[in-house]
Amino acid sequence: MAVDRATALTILRTADGFLLGTGDWRLATDMKLHLIDGTYELFRSYFGAPKRSAPDGMEVGAVHGIVGSTLRLFEDGVTHVGAAFDTVIRSFRNDLYPGYKTEAGVPEELLAQFPLAEEALEAIGVTVWRMREFEADDAIASAVARFGDAFEQVVMLSPDKDLAQCVDGERVVGFDRRKGVFVDETGVVEKFGVLPESIPDYLGLVGDSADGFPGVPGWGAKSASLVLAEYLHIEGIPLDADGWTVDVRGKQRLVESLRDHMEDALLFRHLAVLRTDVPLEESPQDLEWQGVPRQRFIEFCDRWGFGSIRERPTVWVA
Repeated sequence: MAVDRATALTILRTADGFLLGTGDWRLATDMKLHLIDGTYELFRSYFGAPKRSAPDGMEVGAVHGIVGSTLRLFEDGVTHVGAAFDTVIRSFRNDLYPGYKTEAGVPEELLAQFPLAEEALEAIGVTVWRMREFEADDAIASAVARFGDAFEQVVMLSPDKDLAQCVDGERVVGFDRRKGVFVDETGVVEKFGVLPESIPDYLGLVGDSADGFPGVPGWGAKSASLVLAEYLHIEGIPLDADGWTVDVRGKQRLVESLRDHMEDALLFRHLAVLRTDVPLEESPQDLEWQGVPRQRFIEFCDRWGFGSIRERPTVWVA
């Protein structure tokens, strides 16, 4: 009996973890979704991969690097993947706080590679989310919220501390590809001293230099973790030191600083909360990697002077 492609895929998906014949994308067996922080990966490639010039002289080493590192994921057996980029470094958060991070200080030759990197990942068959109003981390958090129940595990390929708030037991985890380290909920507590739900509060108190907000004067990582381990959220911290049920050095000074800077603390916490309502149009099915589109990828490699990497894919689609 002849079997068409749609039927064949249904059979394969049943073997790979879907429920046959129901159209239900609830998990049947082991299946993972990998979410790429494209901005982080591009920075990592820019500072870690060899420089490379396109035929027109444009620097494209970071793009070449991210293509290679993403192909490696598929060589390692990744089946479902999405990638998010900060197409524009500024976001809605810049309207909330003038000091929030911008493109200032980012090398021009790196900024110029963002649109090319997005095109490159699409040329190897990856779903790409281009962020303009939101940030790449918001897209990843939204993907976790939207698609997480369809998979046994979601792996966020980024060491970004903001994403620690998305970690959920061993079901949603982070993975630092550079260090080769997974971070589950226990790992978040070991690293920050607080549960994932308290990460925005932690950042609101200690600040985040990478994102451009300073935190509350006098509060450091140790004091914030000890206090939030007890009270979870900033609003839960008693503003009278005598009411504290946790012994922290200099608690009177910490209380006074928090009382004086409560409005800032809540604003910084708000900046650190990742959005889960980014409009992602895909379904879990759309995130299944089918292979590298041969013609598109070859043309991309020819245009930008990518040589041997064009022969690297082992799974092709028309």
